[in-house]
Amino acid sequence: MSRPAASTFRVGLVQMCTGRDVERNLRQASELIREAVGRGAQYVQTPEVTSLMEMERARLFAAVEAEAGNRAVGFFGELALELKIWLHIGSMPILLADDKIANRSFLFAPNGNIVARFDKIHMFDVALPNGETYRESKNYQAGSQGVLAQLPWGVLGLTVCYDLRFPHLYRALAKAGADFLAIPSAFTRPTGEAHWSVLIRARAIENGCFVLAAAQAGKHESGRETYGHSLIVSPWGEIVAEGGVHTSVIVADLNCAEVTQARQRIPSLRHDRPFQVAALSMAETKQSS
Repeated sequence: MSRPAASTFRVGLVQMCTGRDVERNLRQASELIREAVGRGAQYVQTPEVTSLMEMERARLFAAVEAEAGNRAVGFFGELALELKIWLHIGSMPILLADDKIANRSFLFAPNGNIVARFDKIHMFDVALPNGETYRESKNYQAGSQGVLAQLPWGVLGLTVCYDLRFPHLYRALAKAGADFLAIPSAFTRPTGEAHWSVLIRARAIENGCFVLAAAQAGKHESGRETYGHSLIVSPWGEIVAEGGVHTSVIVADLNCAEVTQARQRIPSLRHDRPFQVAALSMAETKQSS
């Protein structure tokens, strides 16, 4: 995989409030994707769970489909072909078996073909202080493989939402050649207010990469509330564009030369060194204190 010496292109991030009706969600996504393309976007990214936001297990399994013959997958392939864009669907629930679903990203080329798939690796199993509880692993099967995809302007590393909190994943993607890190998400409002912006900027700074993070926003039919604030961040950690708290589109022109410039200024990717952690016994800890 390779990156041109210098190239500029326009990205568009779609911010949605996905509900329980797949067809309605597809219509909303299509309208926003078309808006992004109308504003000149050549690569468009949608958020996590673009096609369906559902918390109840029975409703979820009644609505999801396998990838083969999936109407949402076919819909977005046709849309990419019609609009002649690189269309990155942040994720959709894809049925794997009777009791498991993949939280899967799809990257469609301008010819409508799927050129990359990524299954979310880290499962959001948490109990928040405000009483919200999430057990993603109950319904979803974790992915196990990082994915890179070649774009005309450089290399894209694919991730989804909670993966953001695991910096070693992004380090591995950057070391393998990523220039852009995709983090489509559906952050909760409490965790978004506390951590979203700082974590997104950290992943950009640590790795000298652009970060593209389309987000869900608002109060969903399922009862979940998401934070919004889709972000485009430069390799130097600057916020290039940010969404608000409602359905919207943000666009920005990216100069890929900024990746090289950031890594020349702070060449930390080349400075990584192997190391070991020495574990102290309780006795040694008491002596040292």
